Amino acid sequence: MNHIADIIEKAVSLGRKKIAVAAAQEASVLEAVVDAWKAGIAEPILVGDPELIEKARHEANGGKGLDLSAFQIVPVKDLYASAAKAVELVRNGEAAFLMKGIIDTSLLLKAALNKETGINAGRLASHVAVMEVPTYHKLFVVTDAALNIAPDLPALIAILASAVKVSNALGVATPKVAMLAAVEKVNPDKMPCTVTASILTQMNRRGQIKGCIIDGPLALDNAISAESARIKKIVSDVAGDADILVAPDIEAGNILYKCLLDLAQAKGAGIVMGAAKPIVLTSRADTAETKLASIALAALASGAGK
Repeated sequence: MNHIADIIEKAVSLGRKKIAVAAAQEASVLEAVVDAWKAGIAEPILVGDPELIEKARHEANGGKGLDLSAFQIVPVKDLYASAAKAVELVRNGEAAFLMKGIIDTSLLLKAALNKETGINAGRLASHVAVMEVPTYHKLFVVTDAALNIAPDLPALIAILASAVKVSNALGVATPKVAMLAAVEKVNPDKMPCTVTASILTQMNRRGQIKGCIIDGPLALDNAISAESARIKKIVSDVAGDADILVAPDIEAGNILYKCLLDLAQAKGAGIVMGAAKPIVLTSRADTAETKLASIALAALASGAGK
């Protein structure tokens, strides 16, 4: 897949999947799920306060309102209880994946990752974004831009696994992974992330991390530009053709992600991986296309690896 539209088209071909929306009483969330329903991607189950959902329904679409008559509404007024109920629907197989409404991410993840009642799969949760940039020749993944502040080696291995799973869902059998840093050389004294990147690269070469090709540390220009790598005399199967960009920490990941969307005219889709099923986390600031693409990406990822 080379375009965000390809993700949406593939999700449409799979038919509508049920999506449990936690605390659904927010206008932009309702707009997103209605768009997904109209596109043939999702069948929303709205979990939340019925009175507030009705209010949000009228406020949506620039005050023109939305028709929610085709959707199931599960009445739960408390925010955490609504998250727990939405998670229960996914856990019981009544919904294919989860979506965040007007609730703090921490509360939603607390319910989702509860070891007894959630959809915890024993893996680290991480944010995985798929980007389409006019200056790059294919879709690529950016991770982690939202959840893990300063991931250590085990955390990065888990983050890698989730990113590879999403890349597989996009049709990339063996994704090329660039471990990003400011430089290409290992600098143990001043840039410890370069050491971690080199360790992950060596683990991959020895078969300890499978299903992908890892190289690093690589600066961003080398990861996405074969010409840059040639000029710097970097010999790499990943350089200039990366499918996955792994940031060393949340600051780098978040800045890269937002720069791509806000300065580079990128199109994007983002989900949380690590639980038994994907979680859609959209922002009110996201475009309608980003929200629709995020739901579509979750639909694809919910069946990946089966």
